[in-house]
This record gives sequence, structure tokens and C-alpha cells, in this order.
Amino acid sequence: MNRIIALANIAEAQKELKTLRVDLAGIELMAPKAIYRAIKIKDLRPVAANILKQEMLSIGGEAATSHGSINLSVEKTDVLLLGTLKHFKYLTNKMKTHQFGLPVLAIDLEAILRNYDSTPMPMQIGNKLFDFSQHTFVMGILNFTPDSFSDGGKYLSVDQAVEHAEQMLRDGADIIDIGGESTKPGSNSISLEEEISRVIPVVKKVFQSTNAVISIDTTKAEVARQAIAAGAAMVNDISGLRADTNMATVVAEEKVPVCLMHIKGTPKGMQINPVYSDMMAEIGDYLLEGLAIAKRAGILHEKLIVDPGIGFGKTVEQNLEIFNKLRELKVLGCPLLIGPSRKNVIGKVLDLPVDDRLEGTAALVALSIVNGANLVRVHDVKQMQRVVKMIDAILRRK
Repeated sequence: MNRIIALANIAEAQKELKTLRVDLAGIELMAPKAIYRAIKIKDLRPVAANILKQEMLSIGGEAATSHGSINLSVEKTDVLLLGTLKHFKYLTNKMKTHQFGLPVLAIDLEAILRNYDSTPMPMQIGNKLFDFSQHTFVMGILNFTPDSFSDGGKYLSVDQAVEHAEQMLRDGADIIDIGGESTKPGSNSISLEEEISRVIPVVKKVFQSTNAVISIDTTKAEVARQAIAAGAAMVNDISGLRADTNMATVVAEEKVPVCLMHIKGTPKGMQINPVYSDMMAEIGDYLLEGLAIAKRAGILHEKLIVDPGIGFGKTVEQNLEIFNKLRELKVLGCPLLIGPSRKNVIGKVLDLPVDDRLEGTAALVALSIVNGANLVRVHDVKQMQRVVKMIDAILRRK
């Protein structure tokens, strides 16, 4: 059968060419021509945009700019570049010979192309090495709260929490994410003292009982500090290092990994008509700013994870768009964590209550891994670990 084949990256192009018994020199020459990319650049001055467009067209690629950039009637324009990896290699080399910020932009383009087509480097979290080239990792959720949207009030004694953590580990959890403050839509923040009293005994007992890799789900620096002292090996901050200005310093001092999540507003009001002009760009910019905060504090890039924040200031349609375009966030060069478990988007699409969203969660977990997720945060560890293994068997087969 004659057919159209899907080639996602250089490795797949090389493999296809090898099946034709193309010589090595031919494979090296043609593989970059087989992979097509569309890159959107924000807010360029018209003079720089016009040079960029001219150079891209001169090498056989395509470039689109605002109509007003031609006669300089606009102050800024976005640019859409369309071409193969071969085109972009020629383009970035040419950009480095120009002015108007194009040499710096060339380096950025090279980085995002490299990040988009590569797997994040292995990350040491606690006593475990997370090699993302081998498989996707599962983070089990342990909410020690009376009011979380799914399992609030279910584990209200330390012993119950430890038992649940032990069960998730038996079911295949790689990380246990412990939180003591509900962040469901409309929820209020609790005091530092209350959060400490809730989570620190749980972190300490779970670590002593299981030696598990523990993540502390908090936006408060002092909670993070005490949790790390009690055995936590990473921080999961839904504010992306914004809620507490001391958080980045604590993470840097403790030398632990941190997950930066995107949120629009605060849990109290985040679901009140969230509006975006270009959602994926805005999520990316927010996470990029978080990475800059981390860098200034001295946190190494190899200790950073990013999360688009499903359900945190997004409508149903906006959440669905994130799942469809998740791969765009690979350009940040960090492992991607996604938390679709039992979320409202599933309830709305399938018209199901929170305790009947297993299949919907499984579908979103599978799609997320296909679209670049490296870690999935879930309640139903046993079932989702099976989904992960099945998808990994397809994507990472040798």
C-alpha cells in the first residue's frame, strides 16, 4: 500500500531512511529535510521581522508576519516560521550575522528546537534516579485534608495516610505527593501553623515507614523546609514560586528538585471566567518566568519540572487544548508533569461525578504521555500504572 508516513523527529526519519538502505551520508543529509516545524515568535520589531522573513524565504522556507510590518505601521509583530530542520539550521546561521537582536534570537531558536526533539536529562530525586528516556513516572496523590475535591477527609489519621502511601507504592507509585491544603476551585488558604501540623507528621511517618521518594505539595517556604527535614525529596509548588518569595531560596538551599505549575490567579477565584489571548503562549511565559526566578535563586536547571496546571484557572475547552498542545511546553527543556486525575474537565465531558472518572483519567494520562508528559500525578495508581506501561511499550520500544 502506498501511504503517508508520520515522522515525528530525526530519529524516526533516520530509521525510515535506513529501511530503504540509503547510505549513511544520504541519511545524514536527508533526515533534517524530513522533519517540519512551525515556530511562532512573539513581539518582534518590524525591521527584525522583515529581515527574518527575507532570510527564511531565501532558503526555501516560509514566514508570515503582520501586514503592517511591511510598511512599518506597527510597533511589534509576531512571526510564524515554517520549514524543515534543515531550513532552520541555515536560518539560525544567517541570523547570527545580523543586528537587531537576531543573533540572540538565533540561539533561542536553536535551544527550543533541541529541547522539543529531546528527552529531559535524568533527574535524581531523593534516593532514586528518574531516567525519562526509559519510562514515564507515576506520582501518587496523598491529600491529608478535610476538603480536597476528590479525597478530602478520606485520610485523616497519620496511620491511615501511611497505609494509603504503602498501598500506592505497592501499586507502582514512584513518588508520593503529600499535601495538607486544598487547592480546589473556591478554596481558602489555611495558616502556616495549620498546614505544618497536618503534613509534617505524615511526611515523617511515611518516610520512616517506607523510605519512599516524597514530594511536598505546598506554596509555603517554611512548610517545604520542615517537610524536607522530615524526609521529603522535592517540592511541588502550584504557584510556580510566586506565592512565597522565600520558596526559591529554600529550594536552592536544600538542593532539591521543584515542580513549577501554572495557575491563573489563586484557588479562591481562579475559575471565575478565566480568559487568555494566546493560552499556550501565556502558560509558557509564566513557566519561563518561574524558571528565571529559580535560576536567580541558584536552583540548577536540571532540578526543575514544569506543569501546565490542569484545572487551575482554565475552562473545560482550555483544559482540552492543553492536552492537545502539551508538547509545545517541551521547548522549556524540563520534564513535564501533568495532573489530570479525576479533574472537572472529565466530569463535564462525560457527565460523571468525581468518584467515577477512572476511564476519563486513563484517556488523558495516555494522551499526555503521547504528547510529551514525563510524570503523571494520579489518585488511582494501580490502574494508571498499567496505562503508563502500555503507552510506554508503544512509544519507547527498541
